[in-house]
Amino acid sequence: MRRIIASLDIGNHTIKLVVGEIVRNKLNILACVDTPSRGIKKGFVINSESAIEALDDVFKKGEEQIGLKITKVIVSVPANDLECFLSEGYTSVNNETGLVASSDIIRSMQSAVYNKVMETREIVALLPTKFLLDDSIVTDSPLHMHAEKLKVKVVVGTVPKKNVNGIVKCLEKLGVTVVDVTIGSMGDYYEFKNSKNSTEVGAVVNIGASKSTVAIFNKGILTGCEVIDMGGDSIDYDLGYVYKINRKDAMYLKESIALADKTNARPSESVILENKNGDKIKVNQFDASEIVMGRLEELLNLIKKQINLLTKKEISYIIVTGGVTEMADFKNIVNYIFNDAYVGNVTEIGARHNKFATCVGLIKYYDSRLTLRNRDFSIFDIEEQEELSGIHKKVNINEDSLLGKLFGYFFDN
Repeated sequence: MRRIIASLDIGNHTIKLVVGEIVRNKLNILACVDTPSRGIKKGFVINSESAIEALDDVFKKGEEQIGLKITKVIVSVPANDLECFLSEGYTSVNNETGLVASSDIIRSMQSAVYNKVMETREIVALLPTKFLLDDSIVTDSPLHMHAEKLKVKVVVGTVPKKNVNGIVKCLEKLGVTVVDVTIGSMGDYYEFKNSKNSTEVGAVVNIGASKSTVAIFNKGILTGCEVIDMGGDSIDYDLGYVYKINRKDAMYLKESIALADKTNARPSESVILENKNGDKIKVNQFDASEIVMGRLEELLNLIKKQINLLTKKEISYIIVTGGVTEMADFKNIVNYIFNDAYVGNVTEIGARHNKFATCVGLIKYYDSRLTLRNRDFSIFDIEEQEELSGIHKKVNINEDSLLGKLFGYFFDN
């Protein structure tokens, strides 16, 4: 079975949907779309009717790209009030072979959370730190190993049910099944995970439109996460306030004229806009960049402070991603504030914009969960997979077309 996974990231400005296939441990993007958010505020549903319309729109766009109906999806939910705790569970290995099966792994992890999560909260991360075989042999992957008893130590991440219920209900009304929920930071980490940072302590930051999320990972395990209510919208507000222009023009200034770092900005480069009073104003790149840089410095310093509050351990890496990081010269101001941090750029063909970092990474995250449990999964059944591959499809070639005439030339002679 092909491993085809769909992920959904719901932002304040846009809803993103990505469908990807894992082939030989590499992700191939099959569909990547977004649509303006409606009925959503900071990831929460505030108007279900509008939210359903927006979700329906993004799914239709995705289905148009891929040619099949998407009915299963992984969803990122707000990380507000996330709580993490350590737990452990175990199970007996009772099969005839005495080898650990995928069902044993699942049972041990289920026992680690049984009666340990309040009814008002939802599990969004269940991350094994290590498995123990017969209380002695330690391993990361116990599948097919000999044991009578399998024990697991896990980090459990939970959020209030209100973070999850609103969006799940909207998707159910569209006939879409949510196969897993987690926070966006899990996707951000997995998008940029490598052999080095999976053995270190680091911070992963996503700067979105209305908020910025700061998460700490210790050897690939989430240990803490906080949300800062500041993002790209704050820059739009500053530009709109200073120049007395509407939000659309403020966004245009931010995305097309201003630089994140004023060092390379040119006073000679300018644009003419109309303010709210109906007057024509001239805005140059240097002045606009100075306003943008001031807000970004404030935000990045808040992020720096939050990292220090989340962990006292030495940080080996800081990855900053999200839609706002697409601004010109953003890496310069990141280096100015953090020195050794770097901007995480999405490199997968078909999704090369940092606003898709969470979605793309969520597919990799879910793939890792499937691999650990030795499970096959695809959002499409075998028949749909064959249709996706073009098997049994008849290609109709018009005889009057250039291609039709070429076929006629080669096969009629």
